[in-house]
Amino acid sequence: MGEGDPTPLGYVRTPTAGPAELSFDDGRPVLAGETASLPLTVADVARLRLHDGVRVRWPDGREGVLEAVLALAAAGVPVHAGEAPAWVEDADPGLAGLLTSWAPQERDDSVRSVSDLRREEHSLRLRRHALRRDTGAPAKVSVVMSSKRPGLLGSALAQIARQRHVEVEVVLGLHGVPAAHDDVRRAVEAFPLPITVVEADASAPFGEVLDQAARRAGGDEIAKWDDDDWYSPEHLADLLLARAYSGADIVGTAAEFFYLEPLDVTIRRTDYTSEIWSDHVAGGTILVPRDRFHEVGGFEALPRGVDAAFLKTAHAAGARIYRTQGLGYVLRRSLAAGHTWQLPLAHFLRVATNQWRGFRPSRILEAA
Repeated sequence: MGEGDPTPLGYVRTPTAGPAELSFDDGRPVLAGETASLPLTVADVARLRLHDGVRVRWPDGREGVLEAVLALAAAGVPVHAGEAPAWVEDADPGLAGLLTSWAPQERDDSVRSVSDLRREEHSLRLRRHALRRDTGAPAKVSVVMSSKRPGLLGSALAQIARQRHVEVEVVLGLHGVPAAHDDVRRAVEAFPLPITVVEADASAPFGEVLDQAARRAGGDEIAKWDDDDWYSPEHLADLLLARAYSGADIVGTAAEFFYLEPLDVTIRRTDYTSEIWSDHVAGGTILVPRDRFHEVGGFEALPRGVDAAFLKTAHAAGARIYRTQGLGYVLRRSLAAGHTWQLPLAHFLRVATNQWRGFRPSRILEAA
């Protein structure tokens, strides 16, 4: 994207205005009744943020039409259409399919937050499509993970292996677990991508193990990964897109979806705004350029709070941190004693916007 182009920054999760329309007047876009010029500006998009969605009214001509629609899509505006003309189907079939796949729902306070979720999923699919038109070769990402739970490694590595639009290697720090452990050996042998295993004693602080692994990373980017959480197949690609359109030094997602394992309940919290500059992101989603990681000083040798300490140090050193959407990430929570981030399950129930029985992630996770 060019400097000054509209981006998803400022996306509004819960709209307060009704539907708006995109029409055209002699090739010039008309947004919610106001004529704009191409290319669209941040101010043009800001006027649309509170609307449920923006319906395209197709003109007879084609001038400026795809440019305007793709600009709105890249900014995360929920653009939609009842149907797409044949020339749009020919020019950009992916866009045509997306535009006709969603429409705003009648507002009902009892299901409003679910409608908002479907709207945001649509917004994310649109921005992925529009923003990836200009991407070059896949970025090389080193996924860094520390684990003392060999039974979870098969699932964690399988999720990394299905990452799309990115070139991946893994550096696995085994925390008090030998590489010869049957579960570790099976998981590593089944992993189809490059993987480096680093063994550390159980007495080593968690942060030290994680830092040892990160020091072996060879990719351009370092991405932290937690062995017990769930990630969408485009988790890394989404983070890279967010870094590209924000220009941030460090990106990560909002912590929105939690699976409370002992209760078999999924909750969503929306008190952490996404698509915003912040000093806090979900620790299991930190993405940072490798050279910037080393400039900050890496992960501290702490038993817990490693992610928060890294972000605090980076922010104090002037790093710009951007928090993007968290639709493709689910944190697993069992009993508090089993996590370095120790909060009781009751806390998550108190802060929940939504609560569902069973494992109920966003559709973006693409769970089986």
